Amino acid sequence: MEALEAHVRMPAVDFPEEARPTSFDAVERMAENARLHWGLGLDGPIRNMTRVVENAGAVVVNFDDLTDRIDALSIARRRPIIVRSTAKVAGARLRFDIAHEAAHLIMHQGIVTGDSVTEGEAHRFAGAFLIPRAAFAREFPRSRRALDWNALFTMKLRWKVSVRAIARRAFDLGLIDAAQYRTANIQLVKTGQAKAERFDELVAVEEPELLRAAINWLSNREGIVLHRLLVGIGMTPEMFARLTGEHLPALPDNVRQLGTAKPL
Repeated sequence: MEALEAHVRMPAVDFPEEARPTSFDAVERMAENARLHWGLGLDGPIRNMTRVVENAGAVVVNFDDLTDRIDALSIARRRPIIVRSTAKVAGARLRFDIAHEAAHLIMHQGIVTGDSVTEGEAHRFAGAFLIPRAAFAREFPRSRRALDWNALFTMKLRWKVSVRAIARRAFDLGLIDAAQYRTANIQLVKTGQAKAERFDELVAVEEPELLRAAINWLSNREGIVLHRLLVGIGMTPEMFARLTGEHLPALPDNVRQLGTAKPL
């Protein structure tokens, strides 16, 4: 990645660094601070979550060989990388996964993640980042008895967040009790919406743009550089295609590939 950056101007890395949160209220504040840091405000939906983290300097890539138990992962380095699994096809859930990984990059620098505590903090951050608490409280349909499912799906389409995540957020903020939250999850399972919900197709799947734009820029100007970069970092053309969805440009007729990259 460093070699690519040497040839292409990439966005500056601009993830706010926060101390490890000591409470869920602190997580809420950190999520709000991150929105304000990136000029997103606290009152409206985020149009494109993937673009938010790419504008902040992260490289987002798709990968089809992640275990089905992992939705996404992030690598904290000089140029952060977020890897998304292609197994998940619902746009709303992919947005949540990206927000979850942004949480790790913001709150968990230098901390080993993956345990129930850090994952719980990242989940809370993702919900708070996608729908800040004040806006959520204003728009969540309140009822002493049954949940208003039509209103919940309307909220889903406006904020591009799954109904399951909305129900969890309502529970976290004390807008529904444990019994109502349990009932909501049972209803989603009974109606076959545990993994795929109604109107999922109306929330677009966001595609990464930053790495593709950089590769295209190089390919259109000096395609041979990409071949040199892969040899230099030891990446095969096959791995390059799997990570980026792009294929290497053909070498000019007067250039011959003398060496091959060692498998990465």
